[in-house]
Amino acid sequence: MVAMAVRQDDGMLAIEVREAANPGKGTRLALVDNVNVGISDIHWINEKRLGYTLKNLGNNSTTLLDEFAIDVDGNERRHLISGSWYHQQEAPIGSFITSRTLPAGHMYMEPVHDGSDDILIVKFIWNNTEIMSESSRLYRLNTRTQRLTSAFEGSQPPAIKRWMTDNDGVPRIVTSRVGGRCTSFYRKPNDTTWTDIDSGECLGDGKRFTPLFFDGSDSVYVEAAHAGYGALYRYNLAAMKLDPEPVVSTPGFDFSGEPVIDFDSKRMLGLYLTTDANTTVWFNAALKADQAKIDAALPGINRISCAAHCLASPILLVRRETDRLPSEYVLYTRATGKMIGLGSIHPEIKAGQMGERSFHRYKARDGREIPVYVTLPPGKADAPRPAVVLVHGGPMARGSSWEWDDEAAFLASRGYVVIQPEFRGGDGFGSAHLKAGFRQWGAAMQDDLADAAQWAAKQGWVDPGRIGIMGASYGGYATLMGLIKEPQLFRVGVAWAGVTDLGLMFTSSMSDATRENLDYSMRTTIGDPDTDAELFRKYSPLQRASQLKQPLLLAHGVDDKRVPLEHATKFYRAVKSNNPKVELITYDDEQHGWRKQETRLAFWKRVETFLDTNLKQ
Repeated sequence: MVAMAVRQDDGMLAIEVREAANPGKGTRLALVDNVNVGISDIHWINEKRLGYTLKNLGNNSTTLLDEFAIDVDGNERRHLISGSWYHQQEAPIGSFITSRTLPAGHMYMEPVHDGSDDILIVKFIWNNTEIMSESSRLYRLNTRTQRLTSAFEGSQPPAIKRWMTDNDGVPRIVTSRVGGRCTSFYRKPNDTTWTDIDSGECLGDGKRFTPLFFDGSDSVYVEAAHAGYGALYRYNLAAMKLDPEPVVSTPGFDFSGEPVIDFDSKRMLGLYLTTDANTTVWFNAALKADQAKIDAALPGINRISCAAHCLASPILLVRRETDRLPSEYVLYTRATGKMIGLGSIHPEIKAGQMGERSFHRYKARDGREIPVYVTLPPGKADAPRPAVVLVHGGPMARGSSWEWDDEAAFLASRGYVVIQPEFRGGDGFGSAHLKAGFRQWGAAMQDDLADAAQWAAKQGWVDPGRIGIMGASYGGYATLMGLIKEPQLFRVGVAWAGVTDLGLMFTSSMSDATRENLDYSMRTTIGDPDTDAELFRKYSPLQRASQLKQPLLLAHGVDDKRVPLEHATKFYRAVKSNNPKVELITYDDEQHGWRKQETRLAFWKRVETFLDTNLKQ
């Protein structure tokens, strides 16, 4: 069977299971009001039972995720975890009946893959002084009886940020973060003690040692440094050391991938990888042959998913990706090669409406090579076109891949060339590329964006007199600094959920930043507010607001804790006194980015009007 979310004609979302051999036949398990509730995830618990995760969008800022389980015939529905902080497990006065639904602060992690009705969940642990959790513990939850038991015996290391289980669902490796150091601990399946297998600075040491997944119960694979990039290594648990050579390396890119596991044999069959685009490497000959047949029939990038019993599965689920269409889903019958289409994420979008994406590398002014994705509007251009430099958030993240990108596609469909630089300080392109961005907010990181715009203009794609800049979070910060530093280059800007003052990142009482981040990672990557006062003044848009004269659209969520609203309101007041061409939109019950469909639609309509008015002509 295949599980899916299906939008009905009335706009409601239904969670359904359908027969893989006959996907027109199935069972509706839940109906979701798409305006007030979002479907976060759907996952199999076993062949007869399904789990799904919902988010209450009507109370966005005061709720986490609700977790449910239900049989594929629609029976035995259980509310496992409440997203509401006000949910009480204790029995009300006068009653002896307690709710078995766990309160907020628990979260689904993964299935156990042992045929039982159990799942693994994380319980977060707070220190009573910070908004974000300090650590976590792993539990096993039966989705019928709702009985909760510890997933392992004994104590655990402090400040755990990540759990890793073997393919039997047993916690074996954890990653702890204390005082700027990241430590990986290992335990044998039935042991009660943890052994330190690697420790180093979380940032800056270049080792990149990150446990990723198990292959069986005896082999673990990790990301570690190789020739300046992250590569996939096997870690020898008996000798407690890396194999001398990597299993997979991707020159020019850090290893980014996940395994395809057959849970009958508990072995790895292949790897999903991302370099400039997504791909799959198969170690299993049968699945490699299936991939070749599917690729011959379906142009694009085809990612095969199979059931937990992967090798024995007669039908494969295929996700087809291209740069000009949102993901489409197809069922492939292995014995006959028959394909049945299930549908698209956005079936109303046509390829002819979308622009083509391409991957390049350009030279920044200091000679550093910077990766960049470019989306050209559809149709042949008679002349250079207006453009937008779209800056990703993070900033220690990878921004994009070749496949269809909703924001880039929207802007390109409106006639704009979209430039998405993978600027220094971002992840995925080697340790030197990452570290070159440390303490370079507003400086070399910012120069990379200007250099990208000028490079695109030299290619003949872009009108140099009609270039805008936009982005969210760090991208919002870079938008403001771009307008201030490069007023002759960037004509307009759109910044949402953006940082406006470096000092405020360290001092805001509404921020969710932990002491760990404030004292270590942020001081490493941004700077030290105690010793870098001049750097903070020079590269804080708020301190230079009087210099921003171009049209600017600001947007912010009222309940943003990552970049609190005061960033936007203080900057708006400072700019408005000298610049009548600035607008500020605030969205109630939105946090760091937009969850609600109505917010997304309203925001991007405003963006379209703003750019048409100030950039297109």
